[in-house]
Amino acid sequence: MTDLPPDLLPDLPPVVAAYVAADAGTDLDAFVALFAETAVVVDDGRTFSGREGVRSWKAQTTSEFTYETSLVSHERLAAGQHRVVGHLTGDFPGGEVDLTYTFVIAEEVIERLEIDA
Repeated sequence: MTDLPPDLLPDLPPVVAAYVAADAGTDLDAFVALFAETAVVVDDGRTFSGREGVRSWKAQTTSEFTYETSLVSHERLAAGQHRVVGHLTGDFPGGEVDLTYTFVIAEEVIERLEIDA
């Protein structure tokens, strides 16, 4: 994600803010390090497990399309659970979409991430 509205930053957990920054970057190792060894990512109906699964997922999504994301909202759901909505624009089919990212965080890393349109 590339745009972080200042009013959302105070409530954003550090690892989620780091995810937002790393999502727009090219450092795959830094991105993967935000996830737990046993992390699970569910995106577009597919599940990716562990850091190698995260690496594969991120490498695939980065190579398929170029996009920019603007952070729209953040909501704390429960202890360690956060929902972020991002507006994506890019060269993927349709050209723009709002995605919901549901994070489960434990010990300062992402344990689970579910992405829904």
